[in-house]
Amino acid sequence: MSVAVDDPVHRDQRSAVVRACARLAESKRFDLAIFAVILANAVVLGVETYDGVERDLGAVLGVVDTVFLSIFVLELAIRIVAYGRRPQDFFRGGWNVFDFVVVTAAFLPGLRENATLLRLVRLARIVRVVRLLPDLRILTVAVGRSLPGVASLGVLAVLMLYVYGMVGWVIFDDHNPGAYGTLGDAMLTLFVLLSLEGLPDMVADGLALSAWTTIYYISLVLIAAFLLLNILIGVVINSMEEARGIEAAREMSERRAAAAASPETADDLEVAVIDRLAALRTAVEELETEVKAGTLRVELERRPPE
Repeated sequence: MSVAVDDPVHRDQRSAVVRACARLAESKRFDLAIFAVILANAVVLGVETYDGVERDLGAVLGVVDTVFLSIFVLELAIRIVAYGRRPQDFFRGGWNVFDFVVVTAAFLPGLRENATLLRLVRLARIVRVVRLLPDLRILTVAVGRSLPGVASLGVLAVLMLYVYGMVGWVIFDDHNPGAYGTLGDAMLTLFVLLSLEGLPDMVADGLALSAWTTIYYISLVLIAAFLLLNILIGVVINSMEEARGIEAAREMSERRAAAAASPETADDLEVAVIDRLAALRTAVEELETEVKAGTLRVELERRPPE
């Protein structure tokens, strides 16, 4: 006799499996174990680059790689099952999609026959360590967020090098043709000077021509080197703050999805408490802003007219 799909016993069994997978997926020990497997996979990939080891232990290393792949597939299945009745929510996270693509790519037809592509896919598994380390994940997101600002800064840097290169060519063309003989040579010389490498020698060489050349190099260091560097630092710091906000929102979204899939009411209560605390924190920040604005307005009103 077949058992109905909606049988309460089977629902309880499914719920128990989902809870077990959810607890395992959220376990730090589980993450550490997968982290160790990823590192071991990286070691095996490095060992395979030695011809002697590959020749003597090629078959063994192939079996080891199959074991690693099996562990990654099992990990992926656990994380998907942890979402319970909404496994599609697993694919809402960018890192989850990346993990899925990297792991399942090994099963593409014809891939195992192509040693180069197979090695690249196996190498991509190492990048999965980014997902397991929150700080590294934030840094990765920050790098991506900072690319537009860095690109704009790069355009500004090229423009400044072009202008300073033209001025340097006019000043030093006859005196130092090796460094300023053409516009390209001048820009390359100035690009190296942005790191302040060889700056004392270039300043001494300029002093041999005229004391006024120090203005050229001082302005280059102050504007091109120090100013651009500080702008770059500002772009990176701003991207880091944005990345932290994105990561916090992502973790909260995953926690809500897991709580919605889990039959446990404790998970829903935990999410509700966290949302309440976040709302209170936002309200306090808005209140501080209003208090500061009101204090400033009162001080301006109390200030006697001039």
